[in-house]
Amino acid sequence: MLLERIYDEDLAQASYVIGCQATGEAIVIDPRRDVDEYMRLADKHGLRIAHVTETHIHADYLSGTREFAARTGARMHVSDEGGPDWTYGTGFDDADRMHDGDEIVVGNVTLRAVHTPGHTPEHLSFLVTDGAQAQEPGFMLTGDFVFVGDVGRPDLLDEAAGGVDTRFEGAHQLFASLRDRFLTLPDYVQVLPAHGAGSVCGKSLGAIAATTVGYERAFSWWAPYLAADDEQGFVDELLSGQPDAHAYFARMKSQNRTGPAVLHPRAPLPERSTAEVQHLLERDLAILVDTRDRRQVHDGTVVGSLNIPGAAKAATYGAWVYDPEAEHRPLVLLADDREEAERMRDHLVRVGIDAVDGFIRSLDGLELVQPRLLQPEELDGLADVNLVDVRGSSEHADGHIPGSAHLSGGRALWHLDELPADGTVVTYCQSGVRNSVVASALRRAGVDVVELDGSYLGWLQTTGREPATS
Repeated sequence: MLLERIYDEDLAQASYVIGCQATGEAIVIDPRRDVDEYMRLADKHGLRIAHVTETHIHADYLSGTREFAARTGARMHVSDEGGPDWTYGTGFDDADRMHDGDEIVVGNVTLRAVHTPGHTPEHLSFLVTDGAQAQEPGFMLTGDFVFVGDVGRPDLLDEAAGGVDTRFEGAHQLFASLRDRFLTLPDYVQVLPAHGAGSVCGKSLGAIAATTVGYERAFSWWAPYLAADDEQGFVDELLSGQPDAHAYFARMKSQNRTGPAVLHPRAPLPERSTAEVQHLLERDLAILVDTRDRRQVHDGTVVGSLNIPGAAKAATYGAWVYDPEAEHRPLVLLADDREEAERMRDHLVRVGIDAVDGFIRSLDGLELVQPRLLQPEELDGLADVNLVDVRGSSEHADGHIPGSAHLSGGRALWHLDELPADGTVVTYCQSGVRNSVVASALRRAGVDVVELDGSYLGWLQTTGREPATS
């Protein structure tokens, strides 16, 4: 059996390719939408991707399940658990609808579905048996059920899918899934989760790629609650301190349920000339994405541009600043070459931003402006200034500039009504990276926004004042 983990550092998301080398068949579990990397891996090992599945309806990225079916003819398998409110839509009419105990056979490898609700009602985990080596499962693909050191948060349906107080039922379901499904497995079973550190699908995910049932039984935060059968204590601890859910999660949840649009193989991204880009910008027919570091952006950028600093976090930050449900103008990327631009395009399609229309190598010849900055020592002498902290809620609670309001970066563009209607808005994050991203989106939306130079760390160092906590 071949088992390979493909990890996206941008979204802290893990997919898996499992193949039977005796028969040349393979299955992909929880794929992202840009599928070329999986296909290259399969080709390298002489495998044909015959099946594709996912553990649940994801909220943080667009699934590549339909993309695989269109590109390779792979058989789709999706959950049919959780009740009619959580059933996959018409985009999956050709899929096998799976229930607890159903199996997917990939040569000598068997994946058995285990219904593990809690993070979502329809959630499946997969017990994997390598028939060439053993008669019992040695691996569990847990999706967003069990992570290294944590479990999946049960509140995203409230935060991202319009649910009302579903978090409480989900938390109790998670307790039961741990008790009745996970902890009944042998300690040696290896646990392969769908997310790592940095994901907001849990609150304390570990950075290690895998764990075991025995390790989590002994050392996870939730194990003492299960050992004591303290269900309410588990629920209370689980629901406290969860990180902010990004606003784009609602769009991911909806599209993944009905079926994301199929991309098919894409043409090379065209390079645009300065004259072309200038023409598009003057007529408001395109949006430039400035991919440089914030310091370079502060030296001068195009009016109305969005700051997404490089490909590494393009999916995350792109989903903060561009809403394809409300904005239909195409994007032109600033990039050194086509390879860099196409790498960034791959990241953006993972969150449903399909509007990249070309790239430009330089801003030379375009009219530039300098975003407004405010020095930390200038804060005290200003009236009618509205300070807004765009970090996460836990960061704000741990320490913030006195008098500042909180609106996390992943929600700001969707909650402009929470910003003060009068006066200048001064935004800050921890060091300035997120602040530059969010401020670019707010400026484009018409908000009178000024960035606090150096952000929170700069304020601490410059003023020496005590932060407020909450």
